[in-house]
Amino acid sequence: MKKSKHYACLPLLGLAVSFLIAGCAAKDAAIPESKNWYKGNLHTHSYWSDGDEFPEVIMRWYKENGYQFVALSDHNIFQEGEKWVNIRQDSMYRNAFQNYLKDYGDSWVNYEENGDTLRVKLKTFAEYAPLYEEAERFLLLPAEEISAGYEGKPLHLNATNLDQLIQPREGGSVVEVLQNNINAVLEQRKESGKPMIVHINHPNFRWAITLEDMIRLKGERFFEVYNGHPAVNNLGDSTRIGYEEMWDFINIAYLEKGQPLLFGLATDDSHSYHEQSSKLANSGRGWVVVKAGELTAGALIEALEMGDFYASTGVELEEVHFADNQLEVRAKPKAGVSYTLEFIGCNTGEKKTRVLKTVRGNAATFELEEDLLFVRCKITSSEAQVNPVENMPYQLAWTQPVRPSDSENEKP
Repeated sequence: MKKSKHYACLPLLGLAVSFLIAGCAAKDAAIPESKNWYKGNLHTHSYWSDGDEFPEVIMRWYKENGYQFVALSDHNIFQEGEKWVNIRQDSMYRNAFQNYLKDYGDSWVNYEENGDTLRVKLKTFAEYAPLYEEAERFLLLPAEEISAGYEGKPLHLNATNLDQLIQPREGGSVVEVLQNNINAVLEQRKESGKPMIVHINHPNFRWAITLEDMIRLKGERFFEVYNGHPAVNNLGDSTRIGYEEMWDFINIAYLEKGQPLLFGLATDDSHSYHEQSSKLANSGRGWVVVKAGELTAGALIEALEMGDFYASTGVELEEVHFADNQLEVRAKPKAGVSYTLEFIGCNTGEKKTRVLKTVRGNAATFELEEDLLFVRCKITSSEAQVNPVENMPYQLAWTQPVRPSDSENEKP
């Protein structure tokens, strides 16, 4: 999905302004005609924090299962320095360690045994990344889940492609804590000159972040419209809204304030790698697919900030294209599988989105009229999601919202 160059340079409020302006000139330069789709997960955990597997084993799983990039985002830690982990005595974990030892060998695995105690030294990002990184095939992005809080509420944000560890910042309210940590990432991006993004994780986890909190943030461009952890309340409950509805309300408010659109990510947030269950945080539930010129951190982040990606729990899209106020979406045909495409949006001045057009089939086009505030497409498959959480049995995908003015400079 390509958008006009001026859209990528819309000013963010507060600290977000300065680091984006510098990139506008580069975005006006010639863009490669050929772009590829890259599948990736921006939120997962390992033994470095509260995951239950070694990072190199996790990266191998993602690479072998068709991902092109992964951000291993452990809580308030980066995979550097010396860290040892005690392996639980449960046979499942001890057997997994033996498999790890067999696969990687004594020359790689540094461990100590003392009676029933088994300690293993974890490999750093610098050590394990070269095992799997390949140009245009697989990329590891250094990341951290900044895990702060306020009055017992977990306030988590992911920093992707960070330059150095960010210690959680405190504040006098939920909004202040979130804003202070968003600012910390934007400050590091500006100071380092390194492409970097921050996104809000699972707002409904323990009902920590409300719609009103999200609306008050500045400089936030991404949040998780889907998170594969079974405890994050993707769908809300009888009195609180789910992420997809929250997403639309946030964007209506952001545009009223002159802020850029918020984009929606799907992530695994995986912690458990040895058992598969709807009650465990497993891998393979949610991801993003980014359309970029090359598999590099800079190209991926530029595409993400342009909205050139979709989020998915299983649906694969062949095309998402927006030009001349025409939004074209096409899902990959699969034998025995049907699709429903819903174009969701609202007119300028309206306070709530609605389904503007429904198409039963794998492809559709929607024409944006000038009075529309924004439109996005939700694609629902008849195919069941493997190992789903909550009451979300079918595979889904979400394109990013677009506005009529976004395609002004596009070619057909």
